[in-house]
Amino acid sequence: MQSGTPMTTAGDTALVETQSGAAFPPAGVSVVVFDVVGTLVEPSPSVAVAYQRAALRHGLNVDAAVIEQRFKAAWRRQEMVDAAAVPAFATSRGREAERWRAIVDDVFGGEPVSATIFADLWDHFGLVEAWRPLAHGRDLVRLAVDAGVTVALASNFDERLLAIAEQLEPLSWVPHVFASSEIGWRKPAPEFFRWIERRLGCEPTEVLLVGDDPELDVAAARRAGWRSLGVADR
Repeated sequence: MQSGTPMTTAGDTALVETQSGAAFPPAGVSVVVFDVVGTLVEPSPSVAVAYQRAALRHGLNVDAAVIEQRFKAAWRRQEMVDAAAVPAFATSRGREAERWRAIVDDVFGGEPVSATIFADLWDHFGLVEAWRPLAHGRDLVRLAVDAGVTVALASNFDERLLAIAEQLEPLSWVPHVFASSEIGWRKPAPEFFRWIERRLGCEPTEVLLVGDDPELDVAAARRAGWRSLGVADR
């Protein structure tokens, strides 16, 4: 997922444009739910560089540009696996570890050392130091907190997010942290959104989702009856 700024989509009346001077959160919103990766934080160093460094530590030298291409393809394959599952996009701690193990294996071509690299990367991305806050995300979280609405994080992440969110601003400002592995569903499953509504005791029309992915965040939230605010690359 990528970092970015507020954007609008043609014909999308549910999408809020904050740059025009509109209030944030908008009128009628009592709950703001933020995606995490690409919206509030990003990997630092990048995914490709982190993978390259982990591989080098275990004697495998792969160009970062090649890793980036392979990673994108591997990630898409795992999204297709989850979409084809019955039920679609159901998940768990085990499934999240499995999907990332498969992605790492794809990136490094099934090399025997892939399993060791996976363990290294799993630990790395569980560290606070592996993530960098995004300025626009920090600003939006501060606005939501100051407005006195209910604020939550909801991400297609796993249980590692829970520890990271306790220690890294602006995630640590948010009292409710929901990871897909703990919910049992990944976005864009409608069950993901219904679970959050039950947990927070709110109606769909009260909720605004802020996220960077046009499909998994903006479109999926809209289909669930939520409002949505997209953020895209500057």
